[in-house]
Amino acid sequence: MVLAKYWHIVWKRFWLIIALLGIMLITYAIFYRPPQPTYNASMRFTVGVEPEASSGTYYTYDRYYTWLTAEYLLDDLAEVVKSSAFAQDVAQVSGVPVPPGAIQGATSAGKLHRILSISISWPDREQLEKIANAIPKILGEQNNHYFRQLGTENAVVTPIDLPTISVAGQSTRDKLDLPLRLIIALVVGVIMVFLLDYLDTSIRGREDATSLGISIVGEIPYKRGPFSAFRHHRMP
Repeated sequence: MVLAKYWHIVWKRFWLIIALLGIMLITYAIFYRPPQPTYNASMRFTVGVEPEASSGTYYTYDRYYTWLTAEYLLDDLAEVVKSSAFAQDVAQVSGVPVPPGAIQGATSAGKLHRILSISISWPDREQLEKIANAIPKILGEQNNHYFRQLGTENAVVTPIDLPTISVAGQSTRDKLDLPLRLIIALVVGVIMVFLLDYLDTSIRGREDATSLGISIVGEIPYKRGPFSAFRHHRMP
């Protein structure tokens, strides 16, 4: 019975909910602007260290330490490519007239088994091609100053997947924009319906009459529709 009463309250002013949803849809259609396409460039590199030349015929663990050094180098290099200094070098080599901080914010790096993955998101395809092509040049330079700072002058970075550019899909935020607006309008409409019902002081049924101390002598069912919330009452 309680649920039926709540439904009657909502149904009485259901037009208000529909109006809010309609207003929201109209304003959304007027002010909506399609998001600009975003492009994504991805590439992968192997990171290794050249083993030191053997000084004798004796057995060494040089291969083991070479692999171990490469793993440490990869950990550091994954952070280097996200630095502002690296972004500044990319901006200088690519010739793209954008702040290095913008490149830094759009760059992400991942690492797995001495494999460095770099991904860049950018709104302009031509600029992204220049930026993506500049990264292998910087990482493949001989006597790379980043490697010297990391203490591994004999590091070797080899591209295994050249930069590939694709159109990024629609973001989750863009996908949920309209549904969230509809849900908010629906919730606001329901709240307003119950608020107006709470502020309504008219007698709308048996409960309202008896709460005022009025005795009910007879009752005529109101049969306009299956969801009607009113009944006519005869009072002395």
